[in-house]
Amino acid sequence: MPLVRYRKVVLLGYRSVAYNKMLMVGKDEFHLQLVDTAGQDEYTILPHSFIIGIHGYVLVYSVTSLKSFQVVKSLHSKLYESRGKTRMPVVLVGNKADLSLESRQVKTDEGRKLADSWGAVFLESSAKENQMTQGIFTKVIEEIDRVDNSYGEQRSCILM
Repeated sequence: MPLVRYRKVVLLGYRSVAYNKMLMVGKDEFHLQLVDTAGQDEYTILPHSFIIGIHGYVLVYSVTSLKSFQVVKSLHSKLYESRGKTRMPVVLVGNKADLSLESRQVKTDEGRKLADSWGAVFLESSAKENQMTQGIFTKVIEEIDRVDNSYGEQRSCILM
């Protein structure tokens, strides 16, 4: 009997999508509720609904837009501040990676370096895939579990 777990994931940044998705990771079934924030920019105050009860984040920028790359940086620091600087499972996605090199404004290396500095997972995805790929969601679930598990081990005492 597979374990069913609910995970709420927020997609922030460039042209995101919102939908519910069910996927299997290992033997467990995950129901992902995705919260879309398309059109949010870095000046927006993040509502509590992006922070409370959220298990993980997918931050999306377009590799053809330096502006969108700056936006995910500031969104990340806002999230980090809002969540009280606790570790948070993040997958950074550079979208439109299939477009020609001439139209690229953000190099793969830059994306990877940024993700490394956050301790996040880094992926690039193609503009052709309208929906975010299964791989991204599998990654975010693995990342949630990894952070949860490592976090759980460190909490030895609970203050009431």
